[in-house]
Amino acid sequence: MTVYKTEILKVSAKFFSDKANDGDAAALDELLNRRAAEGWELATYDYMATSSQIKGAFIITFKQER
Repeated sequence: MTVYKTEILKVSAKFFSDKANDGDAAALDELLNRRAAEGWELATYDYMATSSQIKGAFIITFKQER
């Protein structure tokens, strides 16, 4: 049986651009590595910008066989 877990990882505020920065990438790496150590595998992810593109988030889904 496969189980799924979805998390939201908020990114830093953007004032002139909606691009991810090094801090955002490091936070994503940390989350991916932490979940991998727990036995979770990345299933899918997406970046969701807000309408004002000041603050966004990654929505990340992991899967695990049980």
